[in-house]
Amino acid sequence: MKAYKKEYDYTYTSGAYATIEMLEAKPGAAKKIYIHPNFVDKRLIRLCKDLGVEHERNHAVFRKLNQKENSYVLGVFAKYSAKLNNDLPHVVLVNPADMGNLGTIIRTLVGFGITNLAIITPAADIWNPKVIRASMGAFFRINIEHFSSFDEYRKRFTGHHIFAFMLDGELVLNDGNFPGRHCPYSLVFGNEATGLPDVFKYIGTGVKLPQSSSVDSLNLSVAVGVGAFIFSQLHRKGE
Repeated sequence: MKAYKKEYDYTYTSGAYATIEMLEAKPGAAKKIYIHPNFVDKRLIRLCKDLGVEHERNHAVFRKLNQKENSYVLGVFAKYSAKLNNDLPHVVLVNPADMGNLGTIIRTLVGFGITNLAIITPAADIWNPKVIRASMGAFFRINIEHFSSFDEYRKRFTGHHIFAFMLDGELVLNDGNFPGRHCPYSLVFGNEATGLPDVFKYIGTGVKLPQSSSVDSLNLSVAVGVGAFIFSQLHRKGE
């Protein structure tokens, strides 16, 4: 095992919970599971045996790769591709840069039932173990697809209603003004530093999350969480 690098065709989970999620959701990607000698939960070992996944108890690999001293499981898995579902809601992140935010966003989206995430590059590396750790295993329950530009994304999903979250967006959502109740939608967010470019004012519907004047903006992961919650609730009411 070597420390993770972006160019590798594999990466790893850190911790029993994320590793079990990987084994249950993407068993075909699993390559090998390393288990610390002090780890006593036999459920993981039974799961490896049931799935035919190679596993071994190994202390040295944890000294080399472990991100946290209290993590006793490392799961090595192959990177895999996924495609977004055209009939379901999407979240689109334009040039996200922070791996912790990205992992938190993935976990939040899965929690609200949104399982399709488009990422416009350049962007943080979704396969970095820091992203997977921050997602708490939700990484394996979501489809993630990369696009070189928003135009490329938009050409693929012409039937989606675009909602661009901007500080000066015109629409403040409530039960009575939710457009596109009966069509798939895409919630679009800019990166942590600059938000969305002004051109997004003319793409779809601009959305504003009300906030006090005491802060410049909300953290990206918080904004995505608020937006995803509002839309998931309004969309269910409109079904």
